[in-house]
Amino acid sequence: MTRPIVLFDGVCNLCNGAVQFILAHNEAETIQFASLQSDIGQQLLAHYGVSPEVDSLVLLKDGEAFLYSDAALKIAQQLTFLYRFLGTIGLLVPRPIRNIVYRIIAKYRYRLFGKRDACRLGTPEEMARLITSKQND
Repeated sequence: MTRPIVLFDGVCNLCNGAVQFILAHNEAETIQFASLQSDIGQQLLAHYGVSPEVDSLVLLKDGEAFLYSDAALKIAQQLTFLYRFLGTIGLLVPRPIRNIVYRIIAKYRYRLFGKRDACRLGTPEEMARLITSKQND
């Protein structure tokens, strides 16, 4: 089984914060990461048939691409017990309602949380979970 991959907006402060949160709460250290803007991120989007302009976290897991609130909640299910529980409960909310909230936050994320010029470099442990080429896939 391949490890789950989270594709994130590498210049978004909120998205980088989400990656830090996932790193802190994914005790099994199974989740890998790539920025949407990276070559490998774009290759993975194409492979899964996802638009290169997608405005969402993307979770690639078990041969499927999850977007918007599905991605966020299914990521939560990969974390420690409390977040697994909350992710499961969150999935009970109808998708259209969840996605409205997700898309509003996504639309205003740069205005609310700011933007950086480049993806932040992490610690060596974090960098080991960052996918930078097809060989790590």
